[in-house]
Order: sequence, then structure tokens, then C-alpha cells
Amino acid sequence: MDNDSSSHKNNPHPPIFDKLNPKTRGYLAQTIKARQEKEHEQASHTMANERTFIAIKPDGVQRGLVGDIISKFEKRGYKLAAIKMVTPSKEHLEEHYKDLSDKPFFKGLVTYMLSGPIVAMVWEGRDAVKTGRTLLGATNPLQSAPGTIRGDYAIVRITFVILLRGTHCATQDVGRNVCHGSDSVETAKNEIGLWFGKGEVIDYKNAQFDWIYEKP
Repeated sequence: MDNDSSSHKNNPHPPIFDKLNPKTRGYLAQTIKARQEKEHEQASHTMANERTFIAIKPDGVQRGLVGDIISKFEKRGYKLAAIKMVTPSKEHLEEHYKDLSDKPFFKGLVTYMLSGPIVAMVWEGRDAVKTGRTLLGATNPLQSAPGTIRGDYAIVRITFVILLRGTHCATQDVGRNVCHGSDSVETAKNEIGLWFGKGEVIDYKNAQFDWIYEKP
């Protein structure tokens, strides 16, 4: 069967295509279309395949907020790719927070993170890193909007007093702010690699995928 001119314009083929018999042309046209649709679906899946690292800190675990926090991400449409409860070592946490190692509150932060178990997770979905941070809310719970995790479940910050040169002091805050979330795609990759080993992050298609992401 012959393709009409509009179809030909929308799906250009090599010149040899026109020299084939109608039956072969029809078969090839269907094959090409199926391949294009598959490639588009794969591209869409890749767009949705961004991963972020989310950790529920000791205060979140001790207060029984694990289920509520997971529910926030699931209801938004994100897919849970990995989860485990861990009690990381001091060295592990120092590596995780190494970018803050020169801050006065670094030791207090590590001590706080050592105070109880942590739930480490990997969430997957479109713009997972940026939207994940939005779901968590501002780092300072008092600045977090209602509806965010920190806005709903956190209030206070712990203030540490640091002596400077023996006579002056400055305050630095280490917040009991329930969760940690990756701040960039690159950071997420590094944090996932630090907290999860090979085979612990599961790659699968969520049954709800087609109901969450619109197909063209």
C-alpha cells in the first residue's frame, strides 16, 4: 500500500524506498514506525530516570515519620529504587559531609547523625533531585512551607556556641530537620554510590509509570 504525501513528509525515507513494491513499502513503513515509537518510549523513560538520594535522619526515624515521608514521595509519583535502615560509621558520615568539614558545626552534625539509625533511600523520576528538595522544604525548618516534609514535621534547630579566641562567640546551627536530600544530580550519583552497593539499587518499570508520565 502507498503512503500519502503528508505521511511521506512526516516520515521521510531513503530514495530507494519509493522503488520498492507496495507490499514491501507498507511492511517497512510499519517497521520504521514501530521502531520510532520504541525509541521515543525509551527516551521518555530515560528522562524519567533521574535518581536522588534521600535519607531520613535519626530524629525522623525516632519520631516514627518513615512511613509518612515515603508516602509523600510515592503520592507525588516517584519510584522507590532502594531502601535500607543503617547505622553508618563516623568515617562514613565524615565522607558524606566532607564538603562541610571546615564548618564549625561539622563535629556536632556528625555526632547527631550517629545518634540513631538512618533510613537511606533512592528515589527515581523526572526531575527527582530538584523536586525531591522541594518536597523536603528549606534546610531551616522554620523557613519551610506548610505541606513540605520539614514544614509539616520539624520546628526547632539546635544552636551550638563556638568560642572564638577565648573571648568572643558565634552561633552555628545544626538542624534536627528530619531528612537529607541530594542538591544536584552529580551529588546524588556520588551519595548513592557511597550509601548503596552494587545490586542494591533496583532498576524496574513501575506499574504506574504510564499513568504518571504522559505519552505523546
